[in-house]
Amino acid sequence: MKGNKGYMDLGAIFDEIFEAAQNFSDEFHRNFEFSGGANGFGRRGPFDENIDYYPNYSYPPMNVYMTGNRSMIFEFALAGFDEKDISLSFQGDYMVFSAKINDGASPGDAEANRSVDENIRYFKRRLKLKDIEKQKYYVPLDKYAQEQVKAVFKNGILKVTVPPKDEPDQNDGIKIEIIKEEN
Repeated sequence: MKGNKGYMDLGAIFDEIFEAAQNFSDEFHRNFEFSGGANGFGRRGPFDENIDYYPNYSYPPMNVYMTGNRSMIFEFALAGFDEKDISLSFQGDYMVFSAKINDGASPGDAEANRSVDENIRYFKRRLKLKDIEKQKYYVPLDKYAQEQVKAVFKNGILKVTVPPKDEPDQNDGIKIEIIKEEN
């Protein structure tokens, strides 16, 4: 076939299929966390070894690892994002991450905004720039000094370092004193 007529980018089609399957899997696991590894009333316990505390969000590409000094490191590949459009916070035992693409146009999916021009002919289309909705990553408050977090954005990589607490919080619960009542 001549030109671009009739050409289908099978790689892009498979990328979309795999991304849809991953999104379905992520959503399924988010909505049905109670299944498997039951602890109590069908809920998973905070230290269940079968839980993936760092879900496989399909976007953006990222790494999670621990260093020799027990610091927790998160690296997010955020080419096309501006640091002022990235949001990081801690809510209890979770680091919450989101980001918005700022392409100078209206907010939302920058890739969709760019695709409006019908004169564009893609030869390969794998770079997907889109907003990142709220993603949660487990960082136990009793083991990590969340107030000492360091986040550096350099060359399109956001590196978040959460140092360990010197002494992990000991939560032995609350002692309830029992008194003897006299008749």
